[in-house]
Amino acid sequence: MNIFRNPPKGRITDEMARAAVAKTAAQQVNHKSSLPFQEGDAIVYAAHGVGRVDKIGTEEVAGMKLEMILVSFPDNQMTLRIPLSKAKKAGLRKIASKEIVSKALTTIKGKPQSGKGMWARRAVVFQEKINSGDLIQIAEVLRDLRRNVDSLEGSFSERKLFEAAQERYVAEVAVLEAKDSSTVLSELTEAMKSA
Repeated sequence: MNIFRNPPKGRITDEMARAAVAKTAAQQVNHKSSLPFQEGDAIVYAAHGVGRVDKIGTEEVAGMKLEMILVSFPDNQMTLRIPLSKAKKAGLRKIASKEIVSKALTTIKGKPQSGKGMWARRAVVFQEKINSGDLIQIAEVLRDLRRNVDSLEGSFSERKLFEAAQERYVAEVAVLEAKDSSTVLSELTEAMKSA
Protein backbone atom coordinates (compact mmCIF):
# COMPACT_ATOMS: atom_id res chain seq x y z
CA MET A 1 0.00 0.00 0.00
CA ASN A 2 1.32 3.43 -1.01
CA ILE A 3 1.13 5.82 1.94
CA PHE A 4 2.24 8.80 -0.16
CA ARG A 5 -0.50 10.26 -2.30
CA ASN A 6 0.33 12.44 -5.27
CA PRO A 7 -1.99 15.36 -5.96
CA PRO A 8 -3.92 15.25 -9.22
CA LYS A 9 -1.88 16.54 -12.13
CA GLY A 10 -2.21 20.24 -12.77
CA ARG A 11 -3.59 21.04 -9.30
CA ILE A 12 -1.75 22.44 -6.33
CA THR A 13 -2.97 21.32 -2.96
CA ASP A 14 -3.15 23.58 0.09
CA GLU A 15 -0.29 21.62 1.66
CA MET A 16 1.89 22.19 -1.42
CA ALA A 17 1.09 25.92 -1.40
CA ARG A 18 1.88 26.24 2.30
CA ALA A 19 5.13 24.30 1.84
CA ALA A 20 6.19 26.62 -1.00
CA VAL A 21 5.39 29.72 1.06
CA ALA A 22 7.24 28.30 4.07
CA LYS A 23 10.30 27.56 1.91
CA THR A 24 10.29 31.10 0.50
CA ALA A 25 9.89 32.58 3.99
CA ALA A 26 12.79 30.45 5.25
CA GLN A 27 15.03 31.77 2.45
CA GLN A 28 14.40 35.37 3.39
CA VAL A 29 17.25 37.19 5.02
CA ASN A 30 17.25 40.94 5.53
CA HIS A 31 16.73 41.70 1.82
CA LYS A 32 15.67 45.33 2.20
CA SER A 33 19.22 46.47 2.87
CA SER A 34 20.75 44.30 0.15
CA LEU A 35 18.32 45.22 -2.64
CA PRO A 36 19.62 47.68 -5.21
CA PHE A 37 16.22 49.38 -5.65
CA GLN A 38 13.67 51.23 -3.56
CA GLU A 39 10.02 52.20 -3.91
CA GLY A 40 9.53 54.47 -6.91
CA ASP A 41 12.60 53.20 -8.80
CA ALA A 42 12.39 52.23 -12.46
CA ILE A 43 13.45 48.62 -12.91
CA VAL A 44 13.66 46.01 -15.65
CA TYR A 45 11.93 42.66 -15.34
CA ALA A 46 13.47 40.35 -17.92
CA ALA A 47 10.25 38.90 -19.32
CA HIS A 48 8.17 42.10 -19.33
CA GLY A 49 10.48 45.07 -19.78
CA VAL A 50 10.59 48.36 -17.89
CA GLY A 51 8.41 48.76 -14.81
CA ARG A 52 8.24 50.70 -11.57
CA VAL A 53 8.59 49.54 -7.97
CA ASP A 54 5.32 50.60 -6.36
CA LYS A 55 5.72 49.03 -2.96
CA ILE A 56 8.08 46.89 -0.91
CA GLY A 57 6.45 45.41 2.15
CA THR A 58 5.08 42.43 4.03
CA GLU A 59 2.06 40.53 2.72
CA GLU A 60 0.32 37.45 4.05
CA VAL A 61 0.29 34.52 1.63
CA ALA A 62 -1.21 31.15 2.64
CA GLY A 63 -0.98 32.12 6.29
CA MET A 64 2.71 33.10 6.10
CA LYS A 65 4.14 36.63 6.06
CA LEU A 66 6.47 37.31 3.15
CA GLU A 67 8.45 40.36 2.09
CA MET A 68 7.06 41.20 -1.35
CA ILE A 69 7.85 43.72 -4.04
CA LEU A 70 4.98 45.15 -6.09
CA VAL A 71 6.02 46.08 -9.64
CA SER A 72 3.73 47.79 -12.15
CA PHE A 73 4.14 47.93 -15.91
CA PRO A 74 2.12 50.91 -17.20
CA ASP A 75 2.59 49.97 -20.88
CA ASN A 76 1.13 46.48 -20.32
CA GLN A 77 -1.36 47.55 -17.63
CA MET A 78 0.04 44.76 -15.48
CA THR A 79 1.14 44.45 -11.86
CA LEU A 80 3.33 41.69 -10.40
CA ARG A 81 4.00 40.65 -6.81
CA ILE A 82 7.38 39.01 -6.37
CA PRO A 83 8.86 37.68 -3.11
CA LEU A 84 12.00 39.70 -2.30
CA SER A 85 13.98 36.51 -1.85
CA LYS A 86 13.16 35.55 -5.46
CA ALA A 87 13.59 38.99 -7.08
CA LYS A 88 17.07 38.43 -8.49
CA LYS A 89 16.29 34.91 -9.66
CA ALA A 90 13.12 36.21 -11.34
CA GLY A 91 15.24 38.60 -13.43
CA LEU A 92 14.51 41.89 -11.67
CA ARG A 93 17.30 44.45 -12.10
CA LYS A 94 18.03 48.16 -12.13
CA ILE A 95 18.02 50.19 -15.34
CA ALA A 96 21.22 49.73 -17.38
CA SER A 97 24.11 52.15 -16.94
CA LYS A 98 25.23 54.63 -19.60
CA GLU A 99 28.26 52.42 -20.25
CA ILE A 100 26.04 49.46 -21.12
CA VAL A 101 23.87 51.66 -23.36
CA SER A 102 27.03 52.82 -25.14
CA LYS A 103 28.13 49.19 -25.66
CA ALA A 104 24.64 48.31 -26.90
CA LEU A 105 24.72 51.17 -29.41
CA THR A 106 28.13 49.99 -30.63
CA THR A 107 26.67 46.49 -31.03
CA ILE A 108 23.70 47.85 -33.01
CA LYS A 109 26.05 49.70 -35.37
CA GLY A 110 28.10 46.54 -35.92
CA LYS A 111 27.98 44.21 -38.89
CA PRO A 112 24.86 41.99 -38.83
CA GLN A 113 25.48 38.31 -38.20
CA SER A 114 24.12 36.26 -41.07
CA GLY A 115 21.55 33.73 -39.95
CA LYS A 116 22.29 30.11 -40.64
CA GLY A 117 19.81 27.36 -40.16
CA MET A 118 16.06 27.28 -40.04
CA TRP A 119 14.19 30.48 -39.30
CA ALA A 120 12.11 28.80 -36.58
CA ARG A 121 15.23 28.01 -34.54
CA ARG A 122 16.72 31.45 -35.09
CA ALA A 123 13.41 33.06 -34.09
CA VAL A 124 13.48 31.15 -30.80
CA VAL A 125 17.02 32.39 -30.14
CA PHE A 126 15.99 35.98 -30.93
CA GLN A 127 12.97 35.70 -28.61
CA GLU A 128 15.17 34.32 -25.81
CA LYS A 129 17.56 37.24 -26.24
CA ILE A 130 14.69 39.72 -26.02
CA ASN A 131 13.22 37.99 -22.95
CA SER A 132 16.64 37.89 -21.25
CA GLY A 133 16.25 41.59 -20.50
CA ASP A 134 19.96 42.07 -21.26
CA LEU A 135 20.37 45.29 -23.27
CA ILE A 136 23.40 43.93 -25.16
CA GLN A 137 21.48 40.84 -26.31
CA ILE A 138 18.53 43.02 -27.33
CA ALA A 139 21.00 45.16 -29.32
CA GLU A 140 22.21 41.98 -31.08
CA VAL A 141 18.63 41.27 -32.19
CA LEU A 142 18.29 44.82 -33.52
CA ARG A 143 21.61 44.54 -35.34
CA ASP A 144 20.83 41.17 -36.92
CA LEU A 145 17.25 41.92 -37.98
CA ARG A 146 17.54 45.55 -39.12
CA ARG A 147 18.59 44.66 -42.68
CA ASN A 148 15.56 42.44 -43.29
CA VAL A 149 13.07 44.82 -41.72
CA ASP A 150 14.12 47.71 -43.97
CA SER A 151 13.99 45.62 -47.13
CA LEU A 152 11.20 43.61 -48.69
CA GLU A 153 12.93 40.39 -47.62
CA GLY A 154 11.75 40.55 -44.02
CA SER A 155 8.88 38.34 -42.95
CA PHE A 156 6.06 39.29 -40.60
CA SER A 157 7.67 37.36 -37.72
CA GLU A 158 11.03 39.08 -38.31
CA ARG A 159 9.32 42.46 -38.16
CA LYS A 160 7.50 41.54 -34.92
CA LEU A 161 10.72 40.37 -33.25
CA PHE A 162 12.52 43.51 -34.41
CA GLU A 163 9.71 45.71 -33.05
CA ALA A 164 9.70 43.87 -29.71
CA ALA A 165 13.47 44.35 -29.34
CA GLN A 166 13.15 47.98 -30.38
CA GLU A 167 10.41 48.62 -27.80
CA ARG A 168 12.51 47.09 -24.99
CA TYR A 169 15.59 49.08 -25.98
CA VAL A 170 13.71 52.38 -26.37
CA ALA A 171 11.80 51.99 -23.08
CA GLU A 172 14.95 51.38 -21.04
CA VAL A 173 17.06 54.10 -22.67
CA ALA A 174 14.21 56.62 -22.39
CA VAL A 175 14.00 56.05 -18.62
CA LEU A 176 17.79 56.16 -18.20
CA GLU A 177 18.27 59.36 -20.18
CA ALA A 178 14.96 60.96 -19.05
CA LYS A 179 13.87 61.45 -22.67
CA ASP A 180 10.64 60.92 -24.52
CA SER A 181 10.32 57.50 -26.19
CA SER A 182 9.82 59.06 -29.63
CA THR A 183 13.10 60.99 -29.26
CA VAL A 184 15.01 57.83 -28.32
CA LEU A 185 13.38 55.95 -31.19
CA SER A 186 14.42 58.58 -33.73
CA GLU A 187 17.99 58.56 -32.33
CA LEU A 188 18.06 54.76 -32.59
CA THR A 189 16.73 54.89 -36.16
CA GLU A 190 19.42 57.38 -37.15
CA ALA A 191 22.13 55.23 -35.53
CA MET A 192 20.93 52.16 -37.46
CA LYS A 193 20.80 54.09 -40.74
CA SER A 194 24.35 55.37 -40.29
CA ALA A 195 25.68 51.86 -39.64
